Amino acid sequence: MSDTPKKGLGRGLSALMGEAAAPPPAPDAGRGQRTLPTAQMRPGRFQPRHRFDDNAIAGLADSLRAQGMLQPILVRKLTGASDSYEIIAGERRWRAAQVAGLHEVPVIVKTLTDAQALEIALVENLQREDLTPLEEADAYRRLMDEFAHTQEGLAKHLGKSRSHVTNTMRLLTLPEPVKELLASGALSAGHARALLVSVNAEALARRVVAEGLSVRQTEALVRAESAPKKAKDAKGEGKKKSDADTRALERDLAKTLGLEVKLTVKGKGGELTLRYTDLDQLDALLAKLGQAKR
Repeated sequence: MSDTPKKGLGRGLSALMGEAAAPPPAPDAGRGQRTLPTAQMRPGRFQPRHRFDDNAIAGLADSLRAQGMLQPILVRKLTGASDSYEIIAGERRWRAAQVAGLHEVPVIVKTLTDAQALEIALVENLQREDLTPLEEADAYRRLMDEFAHTQEGLAKHLGKSRSHVTNTMRLLTLPEPVKELLASGALSAGHARALLVSVNAEALARRVVAEGLSVRQTEALVRAESAPKKAKDAKGEGKKKSDADTRALERDLAKTLGLEVKLTVKGKGGELTLRYTDLDQLDALLAKLGQAKR
């Protein structure tokens, strides 16, 4: 198993590392590659990965025993600690080195801001396709929340489309049980995106996993869920229109007859109720009906 990174992402890790060197170098930042004891290195607080696969780490450890570490780990000095370093890129290699029994590993020490550290950690993992969809979404959120990136600016910066960043971040709005299924791999990102518009995403997600439904089948399930509601809404709109017509007819009849009028629709027919307050009103109505008859 090789620990060589994949290429093809926007600006690339090497470009970011080059730009990251822009601040004035620390005393040890200009020494290039060197070795450090693994015991002096700590996991980075900007690491976007939340889970590490033990089998993958063991496989990488076998590779390190056979070939050594071909790519150095990127670190920065921990503030206030003369002999401790924070890992910016390469935590998997560091973990595998410990499994392999390597006491020292090659590193590059850089002076980096927090924003640069997070960006490099994100891009390095994206290049390796190591992040789950939720880890990727959370990394985007952190870049926006903690370092004032916009979605458009972030997408351009990382060589992604804005729609990809937007749709990936929407996964964070899913209910926690659905996110757990996504994080474990039981649901794919395609399944999760289909469930975003569901009013009962958790129940549908469990059904998708239990029945092994495809993304297309999941989309159809979500559409079917919303269909009865649409039909009900259409029926309600029709009833509102019918009620408005009935009230208008009642007002016209009341104006013509001079009496309070009540119309009750029953199927294709209905009832007409006239209310009078005294005999004079009734006589007036009978007179109008008699004139109409003549």
